[in-house]
Amino acid sequence: MNYPALAGRTAVVTGAASGMGAATARLLAAHGANVALLARREDRLKQLAADLEPTAAGRLLVAPVDVTDQASVDAGAALVRAELGRVDLVVNAAGVMLPNPIDDGRVDEWTRMIDTNVTGALRMIHAFTADLVATAAAGGTADLVNISSIGAHTLFPNYAVYGATKAALTFLSQSLRTELGPRDVRVTNVEPGLTETELGNHIDNATLGNDGQLGDMFAAIGALAADEVADIVGYVASRPRHVNLRQIVVQPTRQA
Repeated sequence: MNYPALAGRTAVVTGAASGMGAATARLLAAHGANVALLARREDRLKQLAADLEPTAAGRLLVAPVDVTDQASVDAGAALVRAELGRVDLVVNAAGVMLPNPIDDGRVDEWTRMIDTNVTGALRMIHAFTADLVATAAAGGTADLVNISSIGAHTLFPNYAVYGATKAALTFLSQSLRTELGPRDVRVTNVEPGLTETELGNHIDNATLGNDGQLGDMFAAIGALAADEVADIVGYVASRPRHVNLRQIVVQPTRQA
């Protein structure tokens, strides 16, 4: 689809090194937005920026940021403002999915998911809330888009902690509308179902990963493309400023 309303906007996209984050960055850049690409893997960000440069109508900024590190987030936010100015669109797409039985006691995985999926999103929200509020106060369109998951409310065995982190992000989005909505900042929570990303590559349990349970789901159901989720972000952010699509659940047709 064509989203002319995105032209000239200034966006920050976390998790831009791959998957839904990279796809969202591509879409925003293609429609004329200035886009700050945030992720840990600087080499991947530079490659994405090089791929986008020939057709991007707006400016692109590579900003290596680890959302689990406050100093890294602070430095990244300062770089974005210095290079691109005030941000009016924040897309929290950074995430990690590490399923395992709860009785395995994988504190390392629990901590990583909580730090990335919940606290990392909070760090980014705090870093740019003032920008969003100032944009809205000046009459502009301001958006916070959080990429959650249907795991926030759909139960899968061995995904308890992952689902809990996504439920927290979904609830956070709902709650933030009570704080930011009255100041004309839109908050949207997007919950994708089964989607082709690199999340499955992080799973170290062979029975649950791409060659096990997750792979069986892909084979039986089929999956969304990351670009299809990005298209939803583009649609959300291009609505008239008084229209807030607060919650969108998107999944493959065959996924119950």
